[in-house]
Amino acid sequence: MKRYVVQPITHLPRQILTLEKEAVGEGFRFLSRLINEWHSGANRFDAPGECLMAAYLNHQLIGIGGLSVDPYAESNVARLRRVYVAASSRGQHVGQTLVKALVERASLRFQVVRLFTDTVEGSAFYERCGFKQTDDAQATHIMLLGGI
Repeated sequence: MKRYVVQPITHLPRQILTLEKEAVGEGFRFLSRLINEWHSGANRFDAPGECLMAAYLNHQLIGIGGLSVDPYAESNVARLRRVYVAASSRGQHVGQTLVKALVERASLRFQVVRLFTDTVEGSAFYERCGFKQTDDAQATHIMLLGGI
């Protein structure tokens, strides 16, 4: 099995453009939003408790995902955002490792993590990661954390 590393990042890696191109080819625009919001300063995942994490294989960016304060909920709720793994790295637990790292980070400050996905595959993936479906208008999945 290939070895990859998941780590917090404070700057967008140049390789994000390669991931963005792949995501857009699959019909996903959320990495474009990530890049635009980063450059505009609208969201840099730098508020207390927030973070952006990247997965690398041999120094090649293969996945990314962020954790932010959920703008649709109280302050003790985090939102998982912009999670994407390169197609060539799917099925190797990269996404699950990335989500696990983000949830572990969330548990240091938040009581709940929510997210929104609009695909059946995304829904199944997040449920495998331990999230439960919710009927909330602003989120499709939720995870209650022990922590605080």
